[in-house]
Amino acid sequence: MTDQPNDPNIKLVAAPQETPSALMMWLGMADNSFTRQKTVKFGDPSAVNSGRLWSFVTVIALLLLWWVSTSQGWVKPIYWPSFEAVGKRITKLLDQGFRNTALWEHVFISVYRVLSGVFFGALVGIPLGFAMGLSSTARGLFDPIVEFMRPIPPLALIPLIILWLGIDETAKITLLFLAALFIMIIAARSGVSGVKISKVHAAYSLGASKFQVLKNVILPNALPEIFTGIRTAMGVCWGTVVAAELVAAEKGVGSMIMIAKNFLQTDTVVIGIIIIGLIGYAIEMIMRLLERWLIPWRGKG
Repeated sequence: MTDQPNDPNIKLVAAPQETPSALMMWLGMADNSFTRQKTVKFGDPSAVNSGRLWSFVTVIALLLLWWVSTSQGWVKPIYWPSFEAVGKRITKLLDQGFRNTALWEHVFISVYRVLSGVFFGALVGIPLGFAMGLSSTARGLFDPIVEFMRPIPPLALIPLIILWLGIDETAKITLLFLAALFIMIIAARSGVSGVKISKVHAAYSLGASKFQVLKNVILPNALPEIFTGIRTAMGVCWGTVVAAELVAAEKGVGSMIMIAKNFLQTDTVVIGIIIIGLIGYAIEMIMRLLERWLIPWRGKG
């Protein structure tokens, strides 16, 4: 047993803990200042760090598997191309384009169609969702239509879209609009339904009008669900754009993929898939930044 100091003027000072570097925190190898304050780790989503290190490990492992499997001949080029084939094809696409159209033009038209479909879906779906969440009449009128149409995949509507609108640009954007519409209605309705009634009562007790309650209480509380709906709709529309561009489209990443498939150009197909994935990932990151900037109160009650 060690002797303890008896002098009351002597104070034991804990050794200062070394703060992890910014790189370690960014990679998720160490908790940041916020997550270090958490006493409970498991079960608290806000206590989870970025985990970016494991993201890099996953990406590198997949790229290594791709390189090894193609260079060793485990996979035939017709099923999955090698790095060299993809690199040569990208260079050719950047120089010559695809079917007399520049690669950036294919990308731009696909992005334009997806963003247009999501924009018009949100423009119509958010007010409808708010109306269904705030009015019994609106819920009674639109609920059967929404619940009937929501489970139907957008691809099943292609024959009707062609019959009604033909095969021009309007048909493709309309299909993407329908793919986003019902997601946005459900998200907005769910956001309105999740508003705490105590906040509404507090606003009315302070003399707020219906418009002020809608603007200052219901809309801010519904925004997190709306952003989740937009992100979900964006993913669904990217999955639908390939089918939308099957409708007699000569431009677009989806059209490029389908035409390349007919000529067994697997490298072009893989490039198109990678482009769609990268653009979708970039849009998701932008949406997360906007969400963090526009609704900093998310998850804070």
